[in-house]
Amino acid sequence: MRRLRYLTAGESHGRGLVGILEGMPAGLEVQPDVIKRQLARRQRGHGRGGRMKIEQDQAEVISGVRFGKTLGSPIALLVWNRDWQNWQKAMDPWQEPPDYQPVTVPRPGHADLAGALKYGFSDIRNVLERASARETTMRVALGALPRHMLAHFGIQIASHVIQLHDIQSRADTGDFSDLSKLLSRADGSPVRCLDPQAEREMIARIDQAKAEKNTVGGVFELLVSGLPVGLGSHVHWDRKLDARIAAAMLSIQAMKGVGIGLGFEAASRWGSEAHDAIYYDEQRGFYRREGRSGGIEGGMSTGELLRVRVAMKPLSTLMQPMDSVDIISKRPVKAHVERSDVCAVPAASIIGENLLAFTLADAFLEKFGGDSIAEIEGRFGDK
Repeated sequence: MRRLRYLTAGESHGRGLVGILEGMPAGLEVQPDVIKRQLARRQRGHGRGGRMKIEQDQAEVISGVRFGKTLGSPIALLVWNRDWQNWQKAMDPWQEPPDYQPVTVPRPGHADLAGALKYGFSDIRNVLERASARETTMRVALGALPRHMLAHFGIQIASHVIQLHDIQSRADTGDFSDLSKLLSRADGSPVRCLDPQAEREMIARIDQAKAEKNTVGGVFELLVSGLPVGLGSHVHWDRKLDARIAAAMLSIQAMKGVGIGLGFEAASRWGSEAHDAIYYDEQRGFYRREGRSGGIEGGMSTGELLRVRVAMKPLSTLMQPMDSVDIISKRPVKAHVERSDVCAVPAASIIGENLLAFTLADAFLEKFGGDSIAEIEGRFGDK
């Protein structure tokens, strides 16, 4: 059974975003900056669009926290959309304005066409508003709280961009025994890349895409240290930690691939080159040297560094739109253009961090859970 659950509601240009997080234990000390910092990190990155100049995301805590501590009851959050001021008529819950122009031309690669056909809409805005990655604002806010709980137990999460378009970072993360230092380095880069040369090339490639009215995708890497052995399970398919991580990452808009450890590279190696030999000493216990498995074997955490790579496609809204078809007239036309980013890979890495935190915290509470932080501390101390 899942210990943590969350639910979000809201449209991209609606009045706001709502989120409910259920299952957080009582007694976790938390301050507004815990959520505020993660929301601010999500808004950064070279290649972001005009929306980020409008929004200054702040989460209001509606329930579940009192005097700076979680209560064990559902935590409700609210983030207002400042851009709603420009969309009040088009997004009015009750009255359609007489001059409203529905969106009838789908964008290739987006939810537009499949969603309109699924629900029988003649106005694609009914789909694109909810399908927008604006929704991840609330998921980052909600994920910040389980992330804070994991940090309380010494579990660190970091990310960095390892590829943008065809430019690859050559940075060696093996030098970062403390992930907080890696995180600080990545946050100091406009594209969250640890390789200065690759960073310059990535920035130039984003500028090129913008000039050519195009978009670019890439790959980011998530790293987690301090995980205990045995999160997840080999017993049932839906309890496997790697399966749950993959599902969480692919739930992020525009993500198309997930690899753990060697990932897809393992398919081209000999078996002797694809697995981690096991060693033992009195101080460390059982350990592995290579990290090829990415910290997961048989659906369970091994206690080693967790390494997850996620591939993001180029965003589907193009300022030089592709061919499409009007869903009403069925005539060939150019796709609808909606304000968008040129590149959101750096921001996606932040979203990935916080959704990974939720997934790991859920598995952590399965193993060590209790109703309060004090109760969990007792169980975790006996691991």
